[in-house]
Amino acid sequence: MSQIKGPALFLAQFAGDEAPFNSLPAITKWAADLGYKGVQIPTFDGRLFDLDKAAESQTYCDEVKGICADAGVEITELSTHLQGQLVAVNPAYDVAFDAFAPEAMRGNPAKRQAWAVDQVKKAAVASERLGLSASVSFTGALAFPYLYPWPQRPDGLIEEAFAELGRRWTPILNHYADHGVSIGYEIHPGEDVFDGATFEMFVDACGGHVAAMINYDPSHFLLQQMDYLAFIDLYHDRINAFHVKDAEFNPDGRQGVYSGYQPWIDRAGRFRSLGDGQVNFPAIFSKLTQYGYDSWAVLEWECCIKSPEQGAAEGAPFIARHLIDRADKAFDDFAGGERDEAAIRTMLGL
Repeated sequence: MSQIKGPALFLAQFAGDEAPFNSLPAITKWAADLGYKGVQIPTFDGRLFDLDKAAESQTYCDEVKGICADAGVEITELSTHLQGQLVAVNPAYDVAFDAFAPEAMRGNPAKRQAWAVDQVKKAAVASERLGLSASVSFTGALAFPYLYPWPQRPDGLIEEAFAELGRRWTPILNHYADHGVSIGYEIHPGEDVFDGATFEMFVDACGGHVAAMINYDPSHFLLQQMDYLAFIDLYHDRINAFHVKDAEFNPDGRQGVYSGYQPWIDRAGRFRSLGDGQVNFPAIFSKLTQYGYDSWAVLEWECCIKSPEQGAAEGAPFIARHLIDRADKAFDDFAGGERDEAAIRTMLGL
């Protein structure tokens, strides 16, 4: 039995209006036929999941679990990435992020935020009804437009941004804890929580909340040129979810980390399908296994070259090859013997 469960697939990038991507029964059967054993469900796509109904009806949640079981997959987590993003939106992003909300909420930031908070809270109830103990989301962003310290930031700007994040998220995290669920925040540029240092600032702002966890995605760390293996050493006790996503960083004389004005295919940093990028997945799976991570390895497909269908088809066997059956004995046990106190004292000259 593997320490890490999988392979699993995040359905958000595959949902569409054409079969088999337009309904939960069809898309879960498609995923299972490719070799996936779990699916991460986006709560923001009504073609696959009705979050409002799930928060109200155990019968509906049982039906969703049954659909997945009939297809041969389990639900790994519920995703509230789009709703979580709307919990905190800097005014610079108002127009762009209005697209994430229902039309009735657009143009009204306060109304949009209230809707987002309600949605994220409903996902805690739905997760509990589905028998899940973890979910995945974004923190949103108040300070990110001021990431580069020019023009000079006024004293207290960043501190107040994180204090406000804490004020907004702590009641939500309390709600999740009440329902036995944690939130794995995807640490992601564009969010105020985009690396380990900002995650620590966020957790501090939330009073060290036990429900504030990490959805580990090494692709975002590689594009920032972070040590994504050392990140596991530092924060393994906060990792409750794992997005298996590849990336590559190829700086040249024209562009480097700040290459976001170019189309994805022309950027120095690009997301790739599994195995086509530079992420050291054998080392990641080894380190997560070493620290006892026992939840799901979930493919998030985002590639600027390869089709989603090919990426999904190649992703399941890729993850399966990296799953590790944890050793139950040391390799040199055969050469050892029973503990002998007299021999120990003799060897030490005692």
